[in-house]
Amino acid sequence: MISDAIESLVNEPNFKVKVFPGRGGYFEAGANDEAKLTALLLRRARTRAGLTLSEVAHRLGSASLNSYARYEQGRSVPTVAKLSELLSALETDKDFVLTESRA
Repeated sequence: MISDAIESLVNEPNFKVKVFPGRGGYFEAGANDEAKLTALLLRRARTRAGLTLSEVAHRLGSASLNSYARYEQGRSVPTVAKLSELLSALETDKDFVLTESRA
């Protein structure tokens, strides 16, 4: 059900999500296209924070919104360290701990 919801939000042909159950009600999601999954995560986080692309670029110290927009459009995939930086710019009052999974 979660995979169907994520696939619907991405709304791209051939995009598939696999959900891995975790502990304590948590889960992990993986996809056959990590750029599209990351783009959805970033776009939803920005929308939830009520920020424009320009505001996020400013928080990242960039004069150009294109560098951030490439991640949100799925044209670039950030490293784990860069994704942490991007999420921190979107949610300044939260700490993020990102790890890679062996799932």
